[in-house]
This record gives sequence, structure tokens and C-alpha cells, in this order.
Amino acid sequence: MQGGGSGNNSEPIIDKTRVLDVKPLRTLAPVFPSSSEAPRFVSASPFGPHSSGFSPFYPFSAPQATQATPDLNQQTHTTPAAPLRSFRGTEYNGGAFSGEAGSFDGSKGSAKRKTKFSLQKRARKSHDLDFALSVGDNNFVVGVSLSERDDGNREVVHSIRMRYDALRRRLSQLEDAKESPVGIIRRADLKAGNILMTKQVRTNMRKRIGAVPGVEIGDMFLFRIEMCLLGLHAPSMAGIDYMSARNDLVEEPLAVSIVSSGYYEDNADDKDVLIYSGQGGAANKDKGATDQKLERGNLALEKSLRRGNQVRVIRGMKDSLNQALKVYVYDGLYRIQDSWLEKAKSGCNIFKYKLVRIPGQPDAFGVWKSIEKWKEGLSSRAGLILPDLTSGAESTAVSLVNDVDEDKGPAYFTYVSTVKYSKSFKLTQPAYGCNCQNACQPGNLNCSCIRKNEGNFPYTANGALVCRAPMIHECGPTCPCFPNCKNRVSQTGLKFHLEVFKTKGRGWGLRSWDPIRAGTFICEYAGEVIEKVSQGGEEGDGDDYVFDTSRVYESFRWNYEPGLVEEDSSVEAIEEPKVPSPLVISSKNVGNVARFMNHSCYPNVFWQPIMYEHNSESFIHIGFFAMRHIPPMTELTYDYGKSRVGEAEADGVSTPRGRRKCLCGALRCQGYFA
Repeated sequence: MQGGGSGNNSEPIIDKTRVLDVKPLRTLAPVFPSSSEAPRFVSASPFGPHSSGFSPFYPFSAPQATQATPDLNQQTHTTPAAPLRSFRGTEYNGGAFSGEAGSFDGSKGSAKRKTKFSLQKRARKSHDLDFALSVGDNNFVVGVSLSERDDGNREVVHSIRMRYDALRRRLSQLEDAKESPVGIIRRADLKAGNILMTKQVRTNMRKRIGAVPGVEIGDMFLFRIEMCLLGLHAPSMAGIDYMSARNDLVEEPLAVSIVSSGYYEDNADDKDVLIYSGQGGAANKDKGATDQKLERGNLALEKSLRRGNQVRVIRGMKDSLNQALKVYVYDGLYRIQDSWLEKAKSGCNIFKYKLVRIPGQPDAFGVWKSIEKWKEGLSSRAGLILPDLTSGAESTAVSLVNDVDEDKGPAYFTYVSTVKYSKSFKLTQPAYGCNCQNACQPGNLNCSCIRKNEGNFPYTANGALVCRAPMIHECGPTCPCFPNCKNRVSQTGLKFHLEVFKTKGRGWGLRSWDPIRAGTFICEYAGEVIEKVSQGGEEGDGDDYVFDTSRVYESFRWNYEPGLVEEDSSVEAIEEPKVPSPLVISSKNVGNVARFMNHSCYPNVFWQPIMYEHNSESFIHIGFFAMRHIPPMTELTYDYGKSRVGEAEADGVSTPRGRRKCLCGALRCQGYFA
């Protein structure tokens, strides 16, 4: 018994009328007596110091840092005590709290909380959703397991991103062709994201502080909804994402990620320091600017400043090729170092937060800033040998760079921008172009070029390839449509500032100073068309600079899933290229930048045959397109395939004889290519 107690064992007399008059517990607020009042009340911290006669108990018996005992009688507000029923987990919805706090991985330990109620609720929701999906489309495969929805990996992240962008391109194609009712598709990016969210094609739904599994520093995004699907940043509009975390038996919001998109007055030029403006208070059509409040995301940033937890930072910037579009790059983990209040241009008070990048991470936003300086001439490119190795053959210069060794450049070759057919080479059957007098319009089935593409315009309004196909038919030089017709994507030359650079151990390679969007045309494979030789192998044997359509290439799926757009999912579109006769192009003596693209077992570029007519004859070209979004200074690679020559048939299985060691370094490298 504590202080003031009596040692008498007799039963005390209780006035029951007073007990019956006691108020409900939920309406009571604790009142603590001062030190001068009796009886003595023990208010020591479990970590100590302890009064005479008292000792710490497990788990507080271990040595701990000394903590000051708080003044429990100090009142900073007059808010009445909240009812007990109000202390329950709330759900996160675009910037609010979550009933599942997930995991906390900061510098001050970790906290995990899961409730039986939330798990049961999730199980019921998941069961109902899976049932709804099975009823809606029996052929649709989610492709993401329950565990992968909570915690992703690189393969799952890549898969979801490719599926999302394939769906978005198809919705854009339908919108361009006006095949959907007016007003149904306003934003293909948001509609694609909503469809995949509904189908549960998403990952990293478990909120966390720190790195997100499968998302790497430097990854680029075109739309905010992509980040939602991957769990990198949950709100589709708000710039601050936060979660609920327990601290000393009290739940408080902690920031997990921010997006600096330039909407507020941020100072985002420094590659290692970001001065971020709080949210709220901006003027709109209904009201003027107001002072920001320390609530929601702003409060979460303030709490994270005190807690010192890591915050993911996504930087937004204008697309170098289209200033009307924005590109986002994941720049890694930061910590909030300071915060203050200052006057904005509007005259209202806004919160400012200073975030500093944690050292030791790969460069991401810093790479973009370096490229800006190169383009503006503010700094020189280290290792630059030639500013333009094409000598003006391309409208955009191609740099030659070596910052690895003393090699001064590749062997001499003649630069050409397109494939060269010899007179002796047998061309495909005669063909005729379209009769469009202006520009070919999506959905116009009177256009013969569109009819050759099975009634679909092969590119979106932004020039991205919608789907892989056995053959893409473009308008040719003699078609009467305008030269800027959107069905001439592969004939307009280079659009990106490419760089031929010396790799570490793989010879010369190719990369871009500009970000490349999935489905975007990069270049064609230029060179001299050669024929197969009936005996003694090929004319190009021993030539490292040869492209051959007859080689065996790894199959992959890149197109959209028909069931997601209410199309017949039982009929799958053929993606694999189909060339009327084998096409072999040698770029040993004559070629372009494509000759420098290296092989990879996990490439980011694929080839697509393209046909267009010239003087009533059809010519086939090999175009290279981005398989997925490619950040600047990322090496461009494609699958070289394996040769059919020299294969031995054993029980119906082809076994390659001549092999070359693969140096691609991919996670699933096959070890060789032939």
C-alpha cells in the first residue's frame, strides 16, 4: 500500500450512495496533487530516478538515458478528456491516418502495430474484391499475390509499371480516335490508375518510413498515380504523405514522403538540400490566399523534424522536350533539419521546411542538374572527345565521351541516318500509300495506312507506340499527307540528345541526356542490307555490328490487357515481329548510333519492324522503342537474340553450339548470347 495507508486489517465503512453518484470514467480527467499535498503520489518515470524504497521493474530495469520527470500538473490547453471509445485506429485516405501503422524504420528504433479488427476488415475486403473480380472477368489475372500487395520487389514494380503504361496508351489511343463516348475518358492516366487500383494491381500497400521495396533511387515517373500504385507516395494530389505512429503511448503523424512539384514556392535547385513549402493556404477561384495551418501534412513534417525519421523525396521538373509536361524522379531519403514560418508573396504566412539528403546514396536529381548545366554551357562534360560524332548528319548532336580510359574513339565508320538497300536486294511486294490530303486522322478507316494497321492509329497523340505488332505501317515519302503527319514517327530523326560513351568492360555504349518515355521512338538500326549466303554461313559472319531478324529473341509481353478495357480477352493480339523474309543489316562500315547499343538479358529497348512505301515499293526499317521509362544517363540496351546457325536438333530441342559470354550484369543474366 502506498504512503498514507493504514495497517488496520478491519473492513472500511463504505458510503454506497456516494459510489452510486460517481461519474462515468470516460468523462473524468486525471488530477495530480502537488508535492506539498498528502498522501504522497509516486510520479517517477519508469526509467528513474527512483525514490528511496522503490526499484525499477522489467522491462525498465535495463540502464537507460536519464529523462526529466515531466510536470504532470502543467496544463497547456483546456480540452476535456476524450472518451475511451475514440482511441481507435483510423483509416488512411489520401493524407489521413491508417489503422495499420505499418512499420517504422528510423534512427530511433522501430514500432509495429496491427489490430485484429483491421486484419479481419482487410480479409473481408480482399475476399469481396477478389470475388467481384472473378465475377466481372474470369480471364483477368491480377498477377500480384497478397503478400506482394503489401511488400513489393523490383520485378513486381516493373510489371505493374509496364501494365499501367500499356493500359494508359491504349486508353489514349481510344480517346484520340473518339471511339469512346464524349466525356467518358478525360484523363487516360487517371482512368488507367483507377482501373488497376480497383483490380488490386498494385504493391507496397503497407505504409512505411524509409525505402520502398522494388523502387530504386533515380526511377522516373510521368504521373502521380504511378507512385500511388507502387506505394511510393499515396496521395494523388497532396504533396505530403504521412502515417500514424505511436510514441510514448500517443499516436502522432509522421511524414513518409513529399513531392516537390513546383506548385508552391520551393527552393529546389540544390541537389542535396530542399527548402520545402508547407501545404494549404493557396488561392483558388473561390477564395484568396490564407495563412497555412499546423495540421495534417504540415504537422506531420513538424513531428518528423522532432523524431528525426527518414522522408522519401520525389522531385518534379519540366520535361526537357515538352515544357508543358512534367517528369518526377525519386531522389532518395532525406531528413528534416529545420522549420520556420515566413511571409509568402501573397502576404500570408507559410511553413518552410529544410530537408537534407542523407549521404551515400546514388545520384538522381543531381544527374538532372548536371545535364542542365551541360546544355546551358555552364559546365563542360568531363571526358568529351567529340561534341557531335554524326558531323551534322542528325538534327540533334550525338556526343562522344570517354571518362574511363585513354581510348580516343571507336573504329572509323561512315555515319548514315537510315538503312541502305542495295539494288540487288529483293524488295518486298509493290505497295501504295494513303490518299489523305491533310494529316492522317485516328479513326479514319478511309486511310489505307490505318487499315493496314488493323484500323488502329499505331501511335498516341504524343508519338508513343501503343502496341507491339508483327509489322507497323507508316505513311511513306510519297503519301500526299503532310510531312508532319503523326504516322511518320520513325522518319523524323533523333529527338533525344544521345551520347556514345566508353563503358567499364563492355566497349562503347549508348545513353541519353534526356528522359525517355515508354513507347517512345529512339532511333532506327541504320546500315547496309545484306543477304543470307546459301553456303558458308552469312555474309556478316564475324561482324559484331550485325542486326538479324531471323535470330531467336526472348519473348515478352508489352501490350495492354484487353479485359481491362472491356475488349474480348480471349483473343490475344500477336506481339512478336513478323518480317516477310529475313532481314540482315550490317553497320560495320556504314551505320548510326544504334550500332553502339549493347546486349542485355534485361533490356530497356526493343525493336519493331516498320514498313512504308517509296516509289510504289515497300521498304522495311527496324525501329527501336523504349520498353519502359528510361532516366537520363541510363545505358540503352536491347536483346541481341541467339543465332539459329549451328544449332543441333536433339529430341526436338535446339541447342546452341557457339556461345559468347554475356557481360550485361542483369539480375537474371543468362550467362551467354550467340
